[in-house]
Amino acid sequence: MEHNQDHDLGKNEIREQLELQLGEQLHALISASHALSVRTAGRFDPSIQPAAFHIIRWLYSYGPTSAAALAESTAMDRSSVSRLIKQLETLGYVNRENSPDDGRGVLLSLTELGHQMTIHALKEKENAFYERISNWDNDQLEAFITMLRKFNGLDHPHA
Repeated sequence: MEHNQDHDLGKNEIREQLELQLGEQLHALISASHALSVRTAGRFDPSIQPAAFHIIRWLYSYGPTSAAALAESTAMDRSSVSRLIKQLETLGYVNRENSPDDGRGVLLSLTELGHQMTIHALKEKENAFYERISNWDNDQLEAFITMLRKFNGLDHPHA
């Protein structure tokens, strides 16, 4: 019976070590992604904060929205979003217009300039990631995507 307990203890120690290694790798990925996002924001426009670029990226990905929905979706407080939106409007990247559904509501969207600059900035960011996987074969890339999807709770294959 003790042999099995020792065996289980060894398995637990191995599992703990593997989980620590996973944590280290996730931290490295998140740190590299954050650093790349900060550099990308600087390339987009050095006068804006990375948080403002986060708003631009959100509008690029999801389209027009209200300031309240943007604040909730980006986990920023409304006053910060309002301040950043004013800056982005002044720079010509974001447009504010009345909501067609509710004349009192305001929708925020990217201007054509904001859209084009976002495309350019994201190409540079994509290239940095593509360089890291350029020597992977399709099977390795598919396995990585599958594992990330599972890790992110999206176990179903992308259609």
